[in-house]
Amino acid sequence: SLDGIDWAQAKADLAADDFDNGRSPHALRASFERSQHVAIARDGDRVVGMARLLSDGVCNAYLLDVWTMSAYRRRGIGTAMVRQLMSRVPGQHVGLQTEDAEAFYASLGYRHQPVFMSAVVGEWLVNEPNARLRVEAAGRTQPVTMLRLTGCPAAYAVCGRSFWPRR
Repeated sequence: SLDGIDWAQAKADLAADDFDNGRSPHALRASFERSQHVAIARDGDRVVGMARLLSDGVCNAYLLDVWTMSAYRRRGIGTAMVRQLMSRVPGQHVGLQTEDAEAFYASLGYRHQPVFMSAVVGEWLVNEPNARLRVEAAGRTQPVTMLRLTGCPAAYAVCGRSFWPRR
């Protein structure tokens, strides 16, 4: 479950690592709650890494918000999170938009694509104040899978969960 996460602390840690796109702690939580696949790495109660993946469940998925706290980098945590998420979408094309850590993503099979376009609908994060209410109203619970990271201290665990929104 994502309930035990201190989203204010996670937001502060993201900002300290210069990995902040302006979401509030509530909007950050909403982003993860609404994603089909999520990986969270913890050291005790502290979140030290996170990633999420959106998918249509058929042929296309999108990886985003991949982050490992600076002090925990180069220990295999990011690799474990991304691999776990990718294992949830076999046969799908997984897109990623980034200018950072290109060697890292290349090591996981990502390749540059010649064209990418995007647009912001209206004003960026204009819907953010209501994001928390929609997540809480949904009241979703998801199965959780815990696994140990190979080659990392036993204290680090990646918590992954997957769900498909109710139709």
